[in-house]
Amino acid sequence: MVNLFEIAGQRCTPHVERIEINVPFIDLAAGFAHIPGTVLLMSGGDLDCSRYHILGIKPWLTFKGKGRRTTLTSGETIKELDADPFDTLRAILKSYHTDSPALPLPLSSGLMGYLAYDLKDHIEKLPRTSVDDLGLPGICLFAPSVILIHDKRENITWLCISLHMDTEDSESVREEFKSIASSFIKRQSLTFTQDFKPNMSRHEYCSSIKKIRAYIASGDVYQVNFAQRFEADFSGDPFELFRSYYDENPAPFFAFINAGDHQIISTSPERFIQQNGNKIETRPIKGTRPRGKDEKVDLAFKKELEESEKDESELSMIVDLMRNDLGKVCECGSIQVLDHKKVEAYENVYHMISIIGGRLASAYDSIDLIKATFPGGSITGCPKIRAMEIIDELEPNRRHVYTGAIGYLSFHDTMDLSIAIRTATVCNNKMFASFGGGIVYDSEPLKEYDETLRKGKTLLHVKKRTKRSTLPEMAWINGALKPLDQARIKISDLGFQYGYGFFETIRFDGYGPCFLEEHIERFNLAWKDLFQTEAPDLSWNEIIHQLIDANRLKDTAAAIKIIASWGTRIAPPYDHTLIVTAKPYIHRLSGCGKEALSMLTYPFPRQTPMADYKSLNYSYYYLAGKWAREHGADEALIINPDRTISETSTANIIVIKGKMVFSPASPHVLSGIMEKKVLHELSRWGYTPEKKCMTMDDLLIADNVLITNSLIGAAAVKKIDNNSLKSSIDICKNLNDVIM
Repeated sequence: MVNLFEIAGQRCTPHVERIEINVPFIDLAAGFAHIPGTVLLMSGGDLDCSRYHILGIKPWLTFKGKGRRTTLTSGETIKELDADPFDTLRAILKSYHTDSPALPLPLSSGLMGYLAYDLKDHIEKLPRTSVDDLGLPGICLFAPSVILIHDKRENITWLCISLHMDTEDSESVREEFKSIASSFIKRQSLTFTQDFKPNMSRHEYCSSIKKIRAYIASGDVYQVNFAQRFEADFSGDPFELFRSYYDENPAPFFAFINAGDHQIISTSPERFIQQNGNKIETRPIKGTRPRGKDEKVDLAFKKELEESEKDESELSMIVDLMRNDLGKVCECGSIQVLDHKKVEAYENVYHMISIIGGRLASAYDSIDLIKATFPGGSITGCPKIRAMEIIDELEPNRRHVYTGAIGYLSFHDTMDLSIAIRTATVCNNKMFASFGGGIVYDSEPLKEYDETLRKGKTLLHVKKRTKRSTLPEMAWINGALKPLDQARIKISDLGFQYGYGFFETIRFDGYGPCFLEEHIERFNLAWKDLFQTEAPDLSWNEIIHQLIDANRLKDTAAAIKIIASWGTRIAPPYDHTLIVTAKPYIHRLSGCGKEALSMLTYPFPRQTPMADYKSLNYSYYYLAGKWAREHGADEALIINPDRTISETSTANIIVIKGKMVFSPASPHVLSGIMEKKVLHELSRWGYTPEKKCMTMDDLLIADNVLITNSLIGAAAVKKIDNNSLKSSIDICKNLNDVIM
């Protein structure tokens, strides 16, 4: 049992009152959507499971966890736990358990949020061979102080205030809620800047289907739910994405979760588990057909689904699986199939569902019920454990929330969780969405692939109504312009294995590449020293201009990167890889809204002859810069083993004292193109350049400390290791006016 501390005072009975709202529920929710911890559950359409809209705001408790590392946060109080997340969840529900409300509400207090599919690893011992590239929590639940519930059937709205903080009272919370709820919220924009890209090709997807069929033929499994993930660059308001989906696709289980650093948008048609006291219900879905363009075709698709022996067989298989899962925790003899092969109509597809009911045995609680059934059998396969092993083997990325569960768990023994399908995650200016289907032996790979696209139509087609680039980002790859996502490097390439390669970064100022001759001279020198062969004879200026035109960057600043990797062959003929990329560039100072930079000394000294080149073995500098940013600085100062100054994580250092201008005399340091330009210009202004072994004291007594590279030009450093410097911004402005 988790030793759960009293996070926010004592338990309390929620205050519940009936209120009137004069705007659509979704418009009211928009006023709170930007606040981290807001959870919105909406019921689209008019199916019997589409009754309530629920909005939870202002959480007094946040529960997030990844693996066994979980965090409970309430106000300023934070508790870190090393515990099974299900044990922690059970402890929270027990600690704040209340009596059921007198009114027939789905919840008056409790937790709202999501359980990621990857929580399966805390229920079963499973291999983990897919990549967790998103790094998001496996469990993310909020206990709202305020819950608004609208009963669509009765057209009644209830306000529930659940207070656990001594500093608050229901009246102040009520007034704050009404103030925000009455505010006019202007609809925001959203933008996709590229088409959605899958994490596997059509060929790879179909090849995986064939592997699943082979597993079925060998008797490993009867069915596997297999999916592919799509992603696109995204900017704008994630709630507007949710609103656009809700406007177009009235599915029973809509959800919007603002988890702070990421947002979840779900339009699921499938109920996973509903609990009301000891009464349990689940509604697995198996079988899909598209909607027809006219009534005749539409009805034909519906009839085809109703009469499909294959789909009926799949659904019956999952019904048996769910009955067995429920049988672990339900009263003997209580489990019944209440409806079977029920066809439900949605905006883009027909689905076939079954409804299974049961009674939870008195020896078990909500967490036992979740662990007995999670993840849902309709989105794993049968038998479940072997199906999940195959999913992890064949899907390259971890699913995260996809096919997990979204909804609420109350403090009074009610629960309603949907299965997170038709679900998108927005984080780090990207949107991710997965789509899949149940694969059986007679599944046809191409048809299964096309079905994933049909299922994703509602999520994916929104891009047609947003601003976006219809052309892919281009790169110059070994002599030809190609989409950047076609750039490939073999695992056996020594550049991949050992960082045996180098690069150049060049600024394009809207007219042409800056200091191209100097950059190519340094590039050719690195090629000769490291590869010990003749450098390629190429018209770099022409290549760069072609690439700029292909990426529509002709009239803007851009960063050009030339990358050279050794390849796989250690004897002629060599297969060196050359790639050139171009991306829009925003000056670093403009991007962070500063006039000067701050630095911290990286605590791990560096000494390597590879520092003479812009080597692909760049992880030291990357980690140094990341460390500096995590500690509140803009740049990391790199030192040698004898504590003398070398450079920074991205730039060269120049120190001015009186009429002398010094650059570090370091055993190994990259000779900077911009550094030479700045030193040359300063010498024209009457300064005397000199190389010198420098220490921190030289920086602290300097009149000016500058850093230089080809993208930023010259930038002043105003602070180092919490020490203020006298550096002048004006000298950098004057230098940049002349040089750049």
